[in-house]
Amino acid sequence: MSKRDYYEILGTERTASEEEIKKAYRKMALKYHPDRNPNDKTSEEKFKELGEAYEILIDPQSRAAYDQYGHAAFGAQARGPAGFHDPADIFREVFGNSSLFDDFFGGGGERRAGGAQRGDDLRYDMELTFMEAALGCDKEINVTKLGECTVCKGSGAEHGATTKTCSTCGGRGQVISSRGIFSIAQTCPRCEGRGRVVDKPCRSCSGTGRREGTSKIKIKVPAGVDGGARLRSSGNGEAGARGGPAGDLYVVLHVKRHEIFERDGDDLICQVPISFVQAALGGEIEVPTLEASAQIKIPPGTQTGAVFRLKGKGVRNVQGYGNGDLMVRVQVEVPARLNAAQREKLEEFAKLCDENVHPISKGFFEKAKRLFS
Repeated sequence: MSKRDYYEILGTERTASEEEIKKAYRKMALKYHPDRNPNDKTSEEKFKELGEAYEILIDPQSRAAYDQYGHAAFGAQARGPAGFHDPADIFREVFGNSSLFDDFFGGGGERRAGGAQRGDDLRYDMELTFMEAALGCDKEINVTKLGECTVCKGSGAEHGATTKTCSTCGGRGQVISSRGIFSIAQTCPRCEGRGRVVDKPCRSCSGTGRREGTSKIKIKVPAGVDGGARLRSSGNGEAGARGGPAGDLYVVLHVKRHEIFERDGDDLICQVPISFVQAALGGEIEVPTLEASAQIKIPPGTQTGAVFRLKGKGVRNVQGYGNGDLMVRVQVEVPARLNAAQREKLEEFAKLCDENVHPISKGFFEKAKRLFS
């Protein structure tokens, strides 16, 4: 069987410009595209023929060879030059936007066999105490979600039901509707993309394979997490539709403030009051940590704001890189109420003090004096 003339296939003159060839191809390719003509072998062959003609005539060298020698220029089979492409690839190249092609001809989105779809991911906001976040804990939560129907086990069919090819889409799972010169492929409304329908849908879930219910889910909170952290519980999101896999559950953590500790990364900060006498004479004090208490030595003359570090007494690093430190910041507490005897002793102490007893005050006032001199 002899091959048709390429110019005749595109409906152009031999003197047609490159732009005229592109324009002719666009028009004819839309007309014969297989998605606009499902199960039409004639249109499918014409679409392939168009692609072959276009690839020959759009290239200046192959067009010149064709103009001089005809189909013989490309060998006995006359299947076009080496590297001949799939007509659908040519179509995408001409239209310049593969996403546009996919939107109009049903190529977009992930397709699963039987129209199965992955279930939606879910979010759950969990509140933790400061200690639960720092030390880790096990929690159990109740999540309301679409789960697999326990009656039909997700199949959407009654026991003993039979399936048959969907008469609306012919088993394709999609229906094609025309919008002017374009065709749009959409999920079949009857079979919802499965391509098959059951004669007896499950009465419990109305054939969807899913039902809403409440599930108890155990969540292991690792030690060292902080507010804003997100834990993933795989497969505990909503059940997939039509046998698809379940989504995931994402647990977002919110941590309450602690009445003693503040957190700075993996370090803890704790402000501890000490008496005027302890600060002046020194001594040993007991301070709280996450799991017990610890002793620290206060040297004589300790001032407010002095910080003492306890190595490894902070929060465990959530990625396993050891523990942070506990930073104890002391605050010297000035007596608020004095009885007569206490006041008398302090006045005696004040008379015994000279400028060497308060070196910080001495240094400050010397600087102030220089400022005004």
